[in-house]
Amino acid sequence: MSEITPDLVRHLGVLARIQLSDEEVPRLAGQLGAIVDNIAKVSEVATPDVPATSHPIPMENVFRADVPGDMLTTEQVLQNAPDAADNRFRVTAILGEEQ
Repeated sequence: MSEITPDLVRHLGVLARIQLSDEEVPRLAGQLGAIVDNIAKVSEVATPDVPATSHPIPMENVFRADVPGDMLTTEQVLQNAPDAADNRFRVTAILGEEQ
């Protein structure tokens, strides 16, 4: 069992600048105690013999062959364009005259 006391919860509340009511203190003491107990359980399991991992199974990159597929026609590409001219997308200029 953890050593989270109501006095410690009140002290933590002062440090965090959180005003705690008398009803909240015992509830938070129990919740913080459960958190500390669970962290202690995890610390017991983690030993130097167990390597740290980010995933439970080994991961590797899988690449597919780079094979060209079906191509869209110019008409298909431009059919939903807001504006097009000379078989190209037409957009507003973003560069000033100095370019």
